[in-house]
Formats: sequence, C-alpha cells, structure tokens
Amino acid sequence: MSRLTIFLSRLLGLFFLLVAITMFLQQQNTVETVAMFFRDPPLIMVLGMITLAIGLAIVLAHNVWSGGALPVVVTLLGWLFLIRGIVLLTLPPTEVSALFEMLRFSRFAPFFELIMLIIGAYLTFAGFRASPPPTGTNVSA
Repeated sequence: MSRLTIFLSRLLGLFFLLVAITMFLQQQNTVETVAMFFRDPPLIMVLGMITLAIGLAIVLAHNVWSGGALPVVVTLLGWLFLIRGIVLLTLPPTEVSALFEMLRFSRFAPFFELIMLIIGAYLTFAGFRASPPPTGTNVSA
C-alpha cells in the first residue's frame, strides 16, 4: 500500500466522518444551509472550483485502479470530485439548483449523511490499519 493511498484515505476518511457527524448533530441547520447554498450562484462557482481542484489533485497524484479496495475507493472519490467540480462549473446555476432539488436533500439528508459516515468510517479504519511500505522502497501510487 503506498504512502499516498494511506494519507489520502486517512484525510478523506476523517473529513467525511467529521462532516457527517456535524451534519447529523445540526440536522436542521445543515438542511437550511445546504438549500441556501445551492441557490447562490457565486457560492456554486466557488464550490465548483474547490471541488475541481481537489478532484484534479487526487486524480493526477493517485489514479490507481488496482491493489485492493482502498486505493480504488480513493481514486473513485477523486474522479467523483473532479466530475462534480466540472458539473458545478459548467451547468448554469438554475440547472445546478434543479439537480439539487431533484436529490431532495431536505427529505433524505439522514440517508446522505449515513452514506458519508460509512465511507468515512471505511476510509479512516482502512487507512489507519494499513501499513506503509518500508522506507527506501520505491512503490508507486
């Protein structure tokens, strides 16, 4: 397992876990904030740029489709971030709002939070359980 895979799984895992827990604890505030966010074109653009940057960074540094489930999940998340960033930047804000409404986040927020919690728990557990290659070993991502 590469050091990059381990680092990204720990980073993404802890991020997903902490965000999911926070969203769950502040359910009503989360629903209201996310709904307002997707009605604000400048915020959609900023989110698109940040998400695109994260996706590009992961895909360029860690485009690994073999070696077990963990590297594949990290790579898949990178591609999902990249695609989401492109969608947020290329679709008109009204279309982004319509897509958000179609997902019915306000009704299914606990479901989305549970998915985020499961992914975060898996990445965190697997990332902290994995052992990096010995120092000096040339293992590619």
